[in-house]
Amino acid sequence: QVQLVESGGGSVQAGGSLRLSCAASGRTFSTYTLGWFRQAPGKERDFVAAINWNGAYVHYADSLKGRFTISRDNAKNTVYLQMNSLKPQDTAIYYCAADAARLRVATPVKEYDYWGQGTQVTVSS
Repeated sequence: QVQLVESGGGSVQAGGSLRLSCAASGRTFSTYTLGWFRQAPGKERDFVAAINWNGAYVHYADSLKGRFTISRDNAKNTVYLQMNSLKPQDTAIYYCAADAARLRVATPVKEYDYWGQGTQVTVSS
């Protein structure tokens, strides 16, 4: 069992940066693939980025490459999402998720077993 708690969301002007954190509980944190997703009002939850269990492999949504960076610190049981050059269309609730299948880095929502409660990111123009 893994419990995930996101933090670091907030309001920022376009062009600004935010760093989201997701702290996890559970002894098996280091074996999970971790992902970030986001959901804008009235839209489906979309894949943002994912990182495999040891950080050796990362995957991003094509539209976000170059602006967002995912990383993890297994010693701190934490995964991060650095977001730069933010745009109003990045406004959404951002969710952290964990996938127990350590040998894949999946993008579909249904592949993830555990979810945090989400943190709001608002980007104003």
